[in-house]
Amino acid sequence: MVLVCAAKLSPLLLQKYVSLASQSSRTSFGSSFLFNRKNVYVVPLVVCNAKKKLNFVDQILDYIEGGPKLRKWYGAPDLLPKDSTISEDDEDDYLEGEVRDAVLVTDGDSEMGQMVILSLIVKRTRVKALVKDKRVALEAFGNYVESMAGDTSDNRFLKKALRGVRTIICPNEGFLSRFVGSLQGIQHVIFLSQLSVYSDKSGIQSLMKSNAKKLSEQDESALKTSGIPYTIIRTGVLKDTPGGKQGFTFDKGCAARGSLSKEDAAFVCVAALECVPQNGFIFEVANGENKVSDWKECLIGLMEKAT
Repeated sequence: MVLVCAAKLSPLLLQKYVSLASQSSRTSFGSSFLFNRKNVYVVPLVVCNAKKKLNFVDQILDYIEGGPKLRKWYGAPDLLPKDSTISEDDEDDYLEGEVRDAVLVTDGDSEMGQMVILSLIVKRTRVKALVKDKRVALEAFGNYVESMAGDTSDNRFLKKALRGVRTIICPNEGFLSRFVGSLQGIQHVIFLSQLSVYSDKSGIQSLMKSNAKKLSEQDESALKTSGIPYTIIRTGVLKDTPGGKQGFTFDKGCAARGSLSKEDAAFVCVAALECVPQNGFIFEVANGENKVSDWKECLIGLMEKAT
């Protein structure tokens, strides 16, 4: 049994991490990793209080990485004291020719945004996130995420948020149509779209989803005319079911008819980072019978069929 001394635990992170980590175990980890690819072994957690507290994400990543002494070897950032913050002056420093190696997640405090962020953290990706409350985000993710809180309609703030960013993942609709014209230098945009689901609604459900449908249509349209390489992932109905348990289908029309685990949706978003199209790439996905052993190969195949 592993003893985990936790600070403030986010119920969402506590409930969702185990399933997300099991999907990420498809990549190679050391023997200390909690999960086996074929057989999932869940290590019991006992929560207690301690004087020296780390946030929950730091604790589980400490265990995955073999302990805090191996952080630098693993590639994780050093932890700052709990009350440490990055000064605004430091954030304003900008170097010409800065390397773009970060992934920016919009709606970083939404459920889907948090799931995408956790998948990126386990992939050892540099993550930036747009959030409503920077302090809450720091409590949730520590210094594994560069959280940005501010008015995205402020060009100065948006420019700061985009520094060092190569790819944007939008897990919800409503961002791209407003700001796609300000995304200079971005190399790839990934949009998790439920347009197929919204378009298939009728009656009162159609009225309830009319605004979301309009935003999705605007976001997709803005991406198609942006000139930025993009991937639009049209999913089936997103459900609160465990990820990594089912296969997938990419058949035409599957998004309107089927459903997809939210955890699987987050995993597919992160998998799409490995395949940057020359122009645009749209595909549908829902849970199905097909097991995917190599996501890069799978997405390249879908990309070739779409051209």
